[in-house]
Amino acid sequence: MLGKISFLYLFLLFPCFQQTNPDLVIIKHSNFTTTFSKSKNYPIMVEWWVTKSKITCKEPHKRENSFKPDPKLSWDTKFNDDYLNSGYDRGHMCPAADNLCLTKNILEETFFFSNISPQQHALNAGDWLTLETLTRELAERNDSVHVWSGNLGEIKKIKDVSVPTQCWKVIHIKKTNKWEAYLFENNKSKADGIIDNKVQLSKIESLTGLKFK
Repeated sequence: MLGKISFLYLFLLFPCFQQTNPDLVIIKHSNFTTTFSKSKNYPIMVEWWVTKSKITCKEPHKRENSFKPDPKLSWDTKFNDDYLNSGYDRGHMCPAADNLCLTKNILEETFFFSNISPQQHALNAGDWLTLETLTRELAERNDSVHVWSGNLGEIKKIKDVSVPTQCWKVIHIKKTNKWEAYLFENNKSKADGIIDNKVQLSKIESLTGLKFK
């Protein structure tokens, strides 16, 4: 579920959430919660925990890349055709690899389009992937890592789906109480490591309107 502080802040930010901001819907799945924009058709924020037990096991499930509509959404989310030949990857917010040691059904939930946004391949397979891998390494060493991830802006539409201008991620390592924040431009820039993408947490808070601590 959403972290207590960010969840509360979201509702303070959008009073009478369901009535005054019908564009956003919060959906809880087994290992992540998404706040999804119906106008942009991408998640503005996804939140989950990465722990050692979720990512280290003798027989992890195999990734099948079965992207599909979210059955908990009340409208059509059949976006496979939107992404087809668009030039954009179907980028995970909560990575499939963070769920390989849970049930197969939980792994498959990460392929719901409520957890996906259009990303340039250079980002999805580059620095974004590097940060996903680093987060799992932190979880192996420290056990519990709290993660928030999301999208901002609109470059253009691919049919009904907005292509975000930027993608962001916030990490909180529970054991050390260390916070890290990252901001990525959704473009074709070559991967150069994530150091240049590291920003102050306040930067993400300012851009998203969320409060993480």
